[in-house]
Amino acid sequence: MNTPLRPGLRGRAIIGDFFHAPVLDRLEILFDTLIEVDEVGTISAVLGPNDPRRAEAEARFGDMLLRLPQGRYGLPGFVDTHVHAPQYPQLGLALDAPLETWLNTYTFPLEAQYADLEFAAARYQLLVEDLLAGGTTTALYFATQHVEASKLLADICLALGQRALVGKVAMDDATACPEGYRDATPEDAIAGTRDVIEYIRSHPDNQEALVLPVVTPRFTPSCSDEALAGLGALALQYDCHVQTHCSESDWAHGHALSRFGVTDAEALDGFGLLTRRTVLAHANFLSSDDMDRLAGRGAGVAHCALSNIYFANSVFPLRKALERHVRVGLGTDISGGPSASMFDACLTTVRSSRMLEEGVDPDLPAERRGRPRSAVDLVAAFHLATAGGGDVLDLPVGRLAVGYRFDLVAIDATARSGGIRLFDLTEPTAIFEKIMHGATRANVAAVWVDGHQVVPSPTGEAVR
Repeated sequence: MNTPLRPGLRGRAIIGDFFHAPVLDRLEILFDTLIEVDEVGTISAVLGPNDPRRAEAEARFGDMLLRLPQGRYGLPGFVDTHVHAPQYPQLGLALDAPLETWLNTYTFPLEAQYADLEFAAARYQLLVEDLLAGGTTTALYFATQHVEASKLLADICLALGQRALVGKVAMDDATACPEGYRDATPEDAIAGTRDVIEYIRSHPDNQEALVLPVVTPRFTPSCSDEALAGLGALALQYDCHVQTHCSESDWAHGHALSRFGVTDAEALDGFGLLTRRTVLAHANFLSSDDMDRLAGRGAGVAHCALSNIYFANSVFPLRKALERHVRVGLGTDISGGPSASMFDACLTTVRSSRMLEEGVDPDLPAERRGRPRSAVDLVAAFHLATAGGGDVLDLPVGRLAVGYRFDLVAIDATARSGGIRLFDLTEPTAIFEKIMHGATRANVAAVWVDGHQVVPSPTGEAVR
């Protein structure tokens, strides 16, 4: 599958008003700023209006200089650290079922259909198109148990220009997985994972490593000890990213304690699956010792605030994890989370943290109702959805700074069909708040990944 040529900003520059949050609690407003992009898609200069190099840069680029029109604002591309790609067709369905029922009754039967590559192609194509159109420039994907369909997802991400990490799901335990949807043996789970790793790394259209492979044990309840150990060895051999679920719910957390006699995090560590490139989805029931273990290994958490409401039985103690130096990014958890929007992920992160801090039981007195110092604000959530996610994935994305990849979302705050209404607002922080609370897909005017414009599509109208 050949990657199409795309219009873009490689070797060019763009002027406009931008927002980013390079650190947790600080919003940086880059007003009237010129961002220069080199020939390989890396930001090579960020020049404010008073920078002495600014006039020379404008003259050098001339007609090659793009300008965001008035009313449009640039944000770093969003980084979604937990997406179940095959589950997109059931987004918003069956959310009243317990996790184990939801998996066995709805999710596994859907995922099993991806053995049909025609079925898979149509759904994966639409998913990646929709995520890019919503501003998600980087996604960490669980695929399915199928080797060829996992390769197909990587093909589609490359063709459409999305930065992605794709993992063939390993699930071999016959006592926990459906008869028609599992790896036949631990050796098959490991060999299939190896096959997908080598396919992605040798892909002729992936010379810039836009798509990366991921070792993906679904979670400990679905994998034998032999598979978990073999996958840990594979991650070490290939220096691969690792993704899995960890202590998501009472059921999943209890499974690890019963089976291994230790927590999920400690068990995964024992199999060699806790590394600097590991992303643990949910992790709601991490103990303080678990958090220290993650921090020591450099592993990260994909915080999925929306899906946690439906399936996790608790609110992830985000602020505590951050204070214990655990890396955290945000995830939509399609389809356990019934929204594909990273704007929604940010807002739900803020709301759930406030509920954890203030409590939810009105029969309790205020001083005993919640967990103090748990809340995060909108800037912190925005950081986690961009720079924080990039840090969790060990990738130079999520910041509008020299040395980072040029992944950008242009937001049209004037779009009548969108959800942002600025009226007479001119104060930048207020504009940022309006964008984060109101933006919809209709407000996303353009998206670039690695300096290539991917929204509108290559045949669409470029932003000027």
